[in-house]
Amino acid sequence: MKAAIVGGGVIGGGWAARFLLNGWDVAVFDPDPEAQRKILEVIANARRSLPSLYDRSLPDAGALTFHEELADALHDADWVQESIPERLDLKHKVLGHLSDLAPQKAVIGSSTSGFKPSELNANGARAIVAHPFNPVYLLPLVELVGDANETERADRILRSIGMFPLIVRKEIDAHIADRLLEAVWRESLWLVKDGIATTEEIDEAIRMGFGLRWAQMGLFETYRIAGGEAGMKHFMAQFGPALEWPWTKLMDVPEFTEELVDLIAGQSDAQSGHLDIRELERLRDDNLVAMMRALKKNESGAGAVITRHEKSFPETEKADLPVTLDRQVPQSWTDYNGHMNEAHYLEAAAAATDRFMEMIGADAAYVASGRSYFTVENHIRYLDEIHAGDRLVATTQVLQGAGKKMHLFHFLKNGEGRLVATVETLLLHVDLKTRASSLPSEAVGEALETFGTAHAQMPFPEGAGRFVGQRN
Repeated sequence: MKAAIVGGGVIGGGWAARFLLNGWDVAVFDPDPEAQRKILEVIANARRSLPSLYDRSLPDAGALTFHEELADALHDADWVQESIPERLDLKHKVLGHLSDLAPQKAVIGSSTSGFKPSELNANGARAIVAHPFNPVYLLPLVELVGDANETERADRILRSIGMFPLIVRKEIDAHIADRLLEAVWRESLWLVKDGIATTEEIDEAIRMGFGLRWAQMGLFETYRIAGGEAGMKHFMAQFGPALEWPWTKLMDVPEFTEELVDLIAGQSDAQSGHLDIRELERLRDDNLVAMMRALKKNESGAGAVITRHEKSFPETEKADLPVTLDRQVPQSWTDYNGHMNEAHYLEAAAAATDRFMEMIGADAAYVASGRSYFTVENHIRYLDEIHAGDRLVATTQVLQGAGKKMHLFHFLKNGEGRLVATVETLLLHVDLKTRASSLPSEAVGEALETFGTAHAQMPFPEGAGRFVGQRN
């Protein structure tokens, strides 16, 4: 599959990274002589952060190419994304060329944040709105507006690269999300202009309060909880009258004078000027990854999108021993020394154990039936450093797999195959109702014994059976 990116700014670069790191070939067209540098910097940020969302390895990245001729970039493309400046005359010109040159099979999407499809296609183009949010390579939302057949095709493609398409029912200026943001932005400008709050204080009000709620529940579900046991009707009855009070100035726009621009720019510089743009982007990305991984645990909001996408990843090629972990080391797993913290070696091994349990049938459904394996002992050998962004692969050997016991030995290696740690773990099968050890189901027991018999023919791994402080 191939995506053509027309316009290589922050948004175009984000689109390129999103497609590229999900296995698509990406061709870029942008006459800006700095476009290649800018896009490569965005992709570097994406390589650092996007794989950290997942507990499995992303597909192999596609090929990235830059083109001086638009037709070359569009050749054989399955998706074409326009991300040029918000000037309707310019979009008419570019989208006209794209519609003439792109293959008929290609979806043509515009990243426009404000224009409607009827405006974009007034001169005969065939584009839909595919409006993403920055950073495109992390945030899943993309608003789709336009022809029903094309938005349905776009929906399928975008879900395959881990995005959450929202098909807008009717075309409207600024679509959905930016209309909401514009309301908050407009009121915030008044608060600064009238001396009520600084830019930093407004940001604190958002990130310390309702911003955290919105990430998991949005607006209406948050207010439903605010209504207590009586729900939304009670909330509306209690707070509805406040809508008639003159709290906000949403219908008025403060005049954009040089004084207002200087006031806001000066406050923003004081707030964040000590960090350059790349530092701010990395800080933003690390925080987004941490929050989205937290949402992933309960499959809330964006976390559910990540889980669904992860299930579509191809399985790692089989080795002599089963591959039970294949992922990138996230920034959150590293410490002040710059390498993976000791606790996360055990976390990686625990994930490997969980995956092996799935392989023998002791999966979530098995646990829900009232049976599982409990860890009773671990032994970790720390053999080498591994850093954020490195590939981490675990293979697992069964040392004992009969009766109530499951004795595993995990080999943790980096992407080059160098052994960085071993984790030996002993588990007992438990009846979750009695909380006592018990025999596994016949199917699980047979599957485990099959692995154990096969692995018994392999050399006993070096380091197995050691204890803390034992001499080599």
